[in-house]
Amino acid sequence: MSSIDIGVILIFTLLVFICGLSFAKSGKNMKSFFAAGGALPWWMSGLSLFMSFFSAGTFVVWGSIAYSSGWVAVTIQWTMCIAGLIIGFVIAPKWQKTKALTAAEFITDRLGYNTQKIYTYLFLGISVFTTGAFLYPVAKIVEVSTGIPISASIIFLGVLILIYTAVGGLWAVIVTDVLQFVVLTAAVLIVVPLSFDKIGGIDNFIAQAPDNFFNFTNAEYSWEFMVTFGLYNLFFIAGNWAYIQRYTSVATPRDAKKVGWLFGGLYTISPLIWMLPPMIYKVLNPDLGGLADEGAYLLMCKEVLPIGMLGLMLGGMIFATSSSVNTTLNISAGVLSNDVYKHFFPETSGDKLVKVGRMATIVLGLITIVVALLVPYMGGIVEVVMSLAAITGGAMFLPPLVALFSKYQTGKSVLVVTIVSLIINSFFKFVMPSMFDYSLNRAMEMTAGVGIPILMLIIFEVYFRTKNTDTSQYESYLEKVDSKVPQDAAESKGGNKKGGRVIGIGVASTGLLIIIISMLEGNPTLLVTGMGALVLALGSYIILKNSKKEINVS
Repeated sequence: MSSIDIGVILIFTLLVFICGLSFAKSGKNMKSFFAAGGALPWWMSGLSLFMSFFSAGTFVVWGSIAYSSGWVAVTIQWTMCIAGLIIGFVIAPKWQKTKALTAAEFITDRLGYNTQKIYTYLFLGISVFTTGAFLYPVAKIVEVSTGIPISASIIFLGVLILIYTAVGGLWAVIVTDVLQFVVLTAAVLIVVPLSFDKIGGIDNFIAQAPDNFFNFTNAEYSWEFMVTFGLYNLFFIAGNWAYIQRYTSVATPRDAKKVGWLFGGLYTISPLIWMLPPMIYKVLNPDLGGLADEGAYLLMCKEVLPIGMLGLMLGGMIFATSSSVNTTLNISAGVLSNDVYKHFFPETSGDKLVKVGRMATIVLGLITIVVALLVPYMGGIVEVVMSLAAITGGAMFLPPLVALFSKYQTGKSVLVVTIVSLIINSFFKFVMPSMFDYSLNRAMEMTAGVGIPILMLIIFEVYFRTKNTDTSQYESYLEKVDSKVPQDAAESKGGNKKGGRVIGIGVASTGLLIIIISMLEGNPTLLVTGMGALVLALGSYIILKNSKKEINVS
């Protein structure tokens, strides 16, 4: 990698860091620090949800599958599109109506504090592994591109992420997410045509691709896997505590619907574009083996991107992939401060709770770094992500989600489903292979992971309805929701304007940087300059739109 690319990475890192730190004084209370005031524009929340979910695996996990299995990676991601649309129509508005700051607060209101306490311990334990699994791909990208040892990358990036998340709260997460979306969309629209050109065009790509490369499924990722993984994605995106935050941080149920629809729409189109570079690299270099295919995405970018653009693409990948880390850190810290610390010290002021949240972010961030360092010893990132999905997805997120709709489910019933499902799935994954020398394949693993909690919840629901079980707990929950005070719209609007301006400045600065890069010798000027001008214009429009003063008519 050239010194210019390294310089661009440093400039972009500084830009992202400044954007995050610009919200250092915005976290005046829990609502502003962990929910960005509770009235985020739906498009910001939707793009942030997309980047938080998309970034965790696109470049390394799905990129690895795209390189090795081709179109299968696109099919896998289309299951997320279907999940997003269902969430938009049905589930997201329901979450917004709970008026809860966190999912843990909803569980307390709906199922009782004792149930919430157990779920909180489970969530925090699992989230440490998920954030570690998300941090590892970020460091892998740096290692493949620069040669910096992965352990050093994990430590440096982990510290950087936890600093700006601890200081800026959810606004820092949202703004950097939106900025990464714009940057990476611009970069990939440059990468794809240059990648096709590298191998002689689309016809050559199709002709030289391996047999069955464009099949929708294969032996490992069968239709059975796709259906069960689609259900897992539905439960995960709808019930994961970090993503619930995106539905509850907007102003109205209608806005929450738009968040889900935007997510689903983006996942309809993005896999078709984003999976092409590693698929094309399979034709260019078919010999990657072992865990080396985890770097296929970056290797294709290194082949075709001009000087400077590789650095910008890498910078965008780093912070987009880290989006899943800072999202989970933010909500985990929110749970610790709002739902654990506040329970024991109910008179604590809002300022003190924000400080507790910041300290919790730092502690969780340090644990995340340790877990990320251990990922290679767990079988690689694909194995870790898929295993976490199979074991925890349905068990952890489906039971509280059902309680959102069912008035019959109780704290005891959802806990039984979660704990029994976790035990059975863990047995299948870790005990059965060593005791009986038999292990489930990927599809069977995922089927068990989502099928067991679904079956148990259906049994409980039928039993409760047949016995005409008392629903006073649910009625008490509805009374609590009705008694909650709505957010001050004026305070939220001010935060939204500032957030919009910071996003606009970040996007415009990135467009200017792309234009400067295009002037370097040897760069395909028209393509890169045109993209830079488009990004600069978009940033300028966002700044202008969020700088206009509204006239109050009394």
